[in-house]
Amino acid sequence: MARRAQHSRFHLWLLNRVLWRIIPFNRPHRLEIVKISDDALEIRIPYRRANFNHIKGLHACCLATVAEYATGLLLVMQVDPTRYRLIMQAMHMEYHYQGKMDGFARFSIDQSRLEQEVFAPLASQEAVVFSPEVQIHDQEGNHLVTGIIHWQIKRWDKVRTAIERG
Repeated sequence: MARRAQHSRFHLWLLNRVLWRIIPFNRPHRLEIVKISDDALEIRIPYRRANFNHIKGLHACCLATVAEYATGLLLVMQVDPTRYRLIMQAMHMEYHYQGKMDGFARFSIDQSRLEQEVFAPLASQEAVVFSPEVQIHDQEGNHLVTGIIHWQIKRWDKVRTAIERG
């Protein structure tokens, strides 16, 4: 579906609705993918009450959520989730400016960086930690946040915890 969303406004709309449904935690935020390609995406954080903090700015937790969402979604498109388990290990957020309008998270992945930092090391290691950076700006270009999300990537055959099927 993500591939079709790259070239079709309808499929982009549909992708957003499906993601709101399958990731219920994100639904109230109405985080919206506005651009998507094989190696980059842009997500809009609407300036709306559900995303406000106590002084009517974009809430720090909402901004952290979109940083995780952007990096995780693009990683799932690049790293086969049937072969590898992706799990967030840690995040580091640096807040620079109060968001008083829509925000935009922009994130891209360089295939050579993935090969060098993920796939090559996984040939000889059980797991790797990949730490991409995502920046969030408001619609006027003010730099709101820099987030570094640390993702642990491990081959499923190396995972020791059992998956509970309900």
